[in-house]
Amino acid sequence: MSPRGARTNRASGARAARAATDPAAASATTNLEPKLWASADMLRNNMDAAEYKHIVLGLIFLKYISDAFEAKHAELAAAAAAAEGADPEDPDEYKAASIFWVPREARWSHLKAQAPQPTIGRTVDDAMDAIERENPTLKGVLPKDFARPGLDKARLAQLINLVSDIGLGSPADRARDILGRVYEYFLAQFASAEGKKGGQFYTPSRVVRVLVEMLAPYKGRVYDPCCGSGGMFVSSEKFIEEHRGRVGDISIYGQESNYTTWRLANMNLAIRGIGANIAQGDSFHADAFPDLKADYVLANPPFNDSDWRGELLRNDKRWAYGTPPAGNANFAWVQHFIHHLAPTGIAGFVLANGSMSTNQSGEGEIRKSIVEADLVDCMVALPGQLFYSTQIPVCLWFLARDKRNSGFRDRRGETLFIDARKLGSMTDRTHRELTDTDIAKVAGTYHAWRGDPDAAEYADVPGFCKAAKLDEIRGHGHVLTPGRYVGAEAAEEDAEPFDDKMRRLVATLREQQAEAARLDELINANLRELGYGE
Repeated sequence: MSPRGARTNRASGARAARAATDPAAASATTNLEPKLWASADMLRNNMDAAEYKHIVLGLIFLKYISDAFEAKHAELAAAAAAAEGADPEDPDEYKAASIFWVPREARWSHLKAQAPQPTIGRTVDDAMDAIERENPTLKGVLPKDFARPGLDKARLAQLINLVSDIGLGSPADRARDILGRVYEYFLAQFASAEGKKGGQFYTPSRVVRVLVEMLAPYKGRVYDPCCGSGGMFVSSEKFIEEHRGRVGDISIYGQESNYTTWRLANMNLAIRGIGANIAQGDSFHADAFPDLKADYVLANPPFNDSDWRGELLRNDKRWAYGTPPAGNANFAWVQHFIHHLAPTGIAGFVLANGSMSTNQSGEGEIRKSIVEADLVDCMVALPGQLFYSTQIPVCLWFLARDKRNSGFRDRRGETLFIDARKLGSMTDRTHRELTDTDIAKVAGTYHAWRGDPDAAEYADVPGFCKAAKLDEIRGHGHVLTPGRYVGAEAAEEDAEPFDDKMRRLVATLREQQAEAARLDELINANLRELGYGE
């Protein structure tokens, strides 16, 4: 969060934009991040990853706001020396620049000096308390359990020294951008370390990028009612910066039910200089923004949640397309998103593959009603193994309130299906990742189909994409699985004549048979030498 509330910090956005366009800046952390993670992970010792992440990320956040403060402090001190009337110890000077005020006892230089002391845990806790006291928007956000007996203070001191070196020697703006990248990288690594639990607070950045690149949220209200650690918002800001937009043109609204994850989200956004209105609570039962109509909804809700207490909301006004079953929240989320869309709003979200075809507990009828209301703009089937929390494949839904939406072509009665299951590459034994080319291919196909300005001309590609009319979807029983529509991939034409191919294959076979016979004889000869021959 920022001292200014729900609007983004334009100065911070400009800094990030400059970094994004600087190739040297973009690659500077390529080797730094893994090295820092390896060092930090070594210091973890036997501490559980779920517990350790709050220690590490809390320190990175503290270093970030302290660096931002010190840069402004130096600027004000120079102005004061020039008799320009600035006071480097006036909190209002910092609040006016959307910079958090950091009291003396919370400044990083003080913490680093105190790191060797056995009381360093209490010193860090006191620093967190002081920052929350001076900055109301951070109240309840920062971790304050560094003094607990179970935390090795010698390792804490080493960790403070490690974080102290992040961005060392770089210009102030660049150093803070590095801290932001490191925070984001560490979030992903902790999600991987925690496995299934990691999925509660982190959506893989490449999946988020597909959503953001397809929706292209340049301007308006962006909403995520299950925002986790805030990755959708960070990616939206990056998109705007990379496309030379104005980061102040979007307003961010989010809600997160898990208190610990809500704290992570606030720190994640603040460290990137992103202002947002992030509420803590259950979006179903305590909707913090009941009157919000968003231009963009971006979300990755919990898959197949059976513990959402749906029986208490049987007659809720949000269920315009049918009452969702108490045993599965998938279509409760879908209708919550629709309810919060502005008249020309677009939603993009992740759901389990079953949502595209299930007919259990009335879900098929709800999906049918949504299809018949002509809200489904695009469906994307993704490959498996993209998530840390589950190995099952997932899909992306894109809903449009009005397919006559200004700026695009009239798409009424038509839905785009994209089968991206063959895309991506394995990064390790268990995880797959979409490449930049993959993301551009999927997003570019959607933009061409809906008629974005300057987009390429759209054409169906067998095995990959198909624009289907409503009647065709009805013919498939309102099932939205892309594989049913895109058909089989076109086989490559074989120009080699059949006789020539057979001669070549037979010649190859004869060579392989001869080599096999030679090897058999060699093995038999060795066996005879050992006394085991005939």
